[in-house]
Amino acid sequence: METMRILRIAIALALLVVAGAACAGEAPAPGAGASPAVPALNAAQAPLLPTDAIALPEFDFDSYRELLGQLRGTPVVANIWASWCGPCRIEGGDLARASRTYGSRVQFLGIDILDSRSSAREFMREFGWTYPSVYDPTGEIRDRLGLVGQPATLFYDASGTLVSTWNGPLTPEALAKRLDRLVDAAE
Repeated sequence: METMRILRIAIALALLVVAGAACAGEAPAPGAGASPAVPALNAAQAPLLPTDAIALPEFDFDSYRELLGQLRGTPVVANIWASWCGPCRIEGGDLARASRTYGSRVQFLGIDILDSRSSAREFMREFGWTYPSVYDPTGEIRDRLGLVGQPATLFYDASGTLVSTWNGPLTPEALAKRLDRLVDAAE
């Protein structure tokens, strides 16, 4: 009995190591280290919003709620992700494209959880994210929102009301549909 339990634990750990290695991806291209400025709101409107897309300031749930309050007046897409998360890699490019397409009409915000900042920054550079992410090393924000796993994406209208939640990797169609609704409601 004890031997089977140890074997199961060893297999689980081995699978985690393999999954982590598979999600490591390629190193950023030379010159990809520059951190893009974050478009949209200025520091006076949302002082908690990072102005450097890869700054990754540490946030807890209360900081997140405070930032959402500062962003009222602009629709917000908050995506909970991690660099080691395979499904997060599936949607990474689609989120970057959507952020560029919708520009300042929607504020994108990443919430990097249970990760290392260096791996998170590599992920952001790899997918060309120009919108900011915050760093939640314990996953408190996700947990206090009542979510399990990642990725998870929350869509807030301009009044700050949560209007939609998507668990798992977003499809480009689902993302566009929800973004169009947010923008139409804000106009």
